[in-house]
Amino acid sequence: MKPFFDLSVEEMKSYGYNIVDIIVTHFENIESKKPVTKASRKEMDTIFLQEAPEKGMPADEVLNFVMENVIPNSNISSHPKAFSFVPGPSNFISAMSDSLATGFNIFSGGWIVSPSAAELEIVTLNWLLKMFNFPVTKGGGIFTSGGSMANLTALVTARRIKCGDDFSDAIIYLSDQAHSSNIKAIRVLGFKKEQIRIIPTDLEFKLSINKLKNEIAKDRLKGKKPFCIIASAGTTNTGTVDPLDVLADICEKEDLWFHIDGAYGGAAILSEKGSKVLQGIERADSLTVDPHKWFFQPYEIGCLLVKDASWLSNTFSEKPEYLRDIEGNESEINFYDYGIQLTRRFRALKFYMSIKTYGLETFKEAISYNIDLAEKTEDILRQSKNWEVVSPATLAIINFRYNPLDLNLYDKKLDKLNQEISSRVVASKEAFLVTTILQNQIVIRMCLINPNTTLDHIKDTLDQCDQFANEVLAEWKK
Repeated sequence: MKPFFDLSVEEMKSYGYNIVDIIVTHFENIESKKPVTKASRKEMDTIFLQEAPEKGMPADEVLNFVMENVIPNSNISSHPKAFSFVPGPSNFISAMSDSLATGFNIFSGGWIVSPSAAELEIVTLNWLLKMFNFPVTKGGGIFTSGGSMANLTALVTARRIKCGDDFSDAIIYLSDQAHSSNIKAIRVLGFKKEQIRIIPTDLEFKLSINKLKNEIAKDRLKGKKPFCIIASAGTTNTGTVDPLDVLADICEKEDLWFHIDGAYGGAAILSEKGSKVLQGIERADSLTVDPHKWFFQPYEIGCLLVKDASWLSNTFSEKPEYLRDIEGNESEINFYDYGIQLTRRFRALKFYMSIKTYGLETFKEAISYNIDLAEKTEDILRQSKNWEVVSPATLAIINFRYNPLDLNLYDKKLDKLNQEISSRVVASKEAFLVTTILQNQIVIRMCLINPNTTLDHIKDTLDQCDQFANEVLAEWKK
């Protein structure tokens, strides 16, 4: 019988080599490309919208169509001038590792299906536990699709341990700078709006300790049950780290679960400057880290670490009849018992192979370089008469706005000017540079975690911003 999905060995090799060549060329020539693309839904529909074809077409023709229409219509998050959101500077070894995991279609849910996949997840999680000074023997964790799923997994666990089945009076606390995935997780878990306390931050965008203590005290007096504090170890907006040691003290005193969302900034623990800023991170009950951010991994690989692995297994373990033959023993971990997913791809492989290939030293140097680069950017901005630093360089993120000393523009005018500068930079497609809002001001934000970004890339973009600012100001005078 002829195979349904048949390609000859030579056809498979030719096709595969072609894709590898395309990826290698992309890594080699990425700087010569523009990081930004723009297209409307109508434009995309014109290219792609059609019924599923009954008859196939040659594989090379499909690949060519994808290379002509799909790839060029996607922003390049690994470009040296991709400064916005959290860039995705990947590495070639991890990209190829992902191809291996996908090519062999390895199931990474249960030990009996793939002992090596489970073992590599244990090994790489242990590496992370040691980095953050979590207990390796008793602690544990799980790789997830990203920080959103890691935060959700952490809060499910915290709710079970601290609240049991009744969480009707439970109260959770987080800052106004906490990542939106935490709010989404809280809502998914069925908490009502009145059970969520958004604590204002101070002038440094850190969670206000006094206001937090006041809210906890008031909730206790009302007969509510405070059960969890979510701290940020590197907010997306500013890179700010909440006062972790102080928050840990509060959690111990009040018997609260301490979750730290370090999806963005956690990797900075590998640098000397970062480890000082992250002091106290080891005191968390649970910690979210995203290797597909500052550990330079391709999407998707997030991670949740916990002080006690049994917290996860006791929360998520189910024993349906069809899984009764694969329980194994206690040392042979079935990771479907540690989280929400049963079917799981082999995420640990790319993390394992890239660290084995490059060594932790390379990762440490890259992260330290990024932190220093942001600080040098801050120096450049402070030496200019045109730029004002709104939030200083913190864990490779800096926020600033165009505010020339000699113009005395009022806030609404400044907001409009900076929004227009950003819009024109993006429209030029030369750099991906967007705004955020801090202290009710529109500011320009740079996230500099790409180790291929240089000071020249930043200077070029700032010069472009100056040029557009002058254009806008000239237009306003007409």
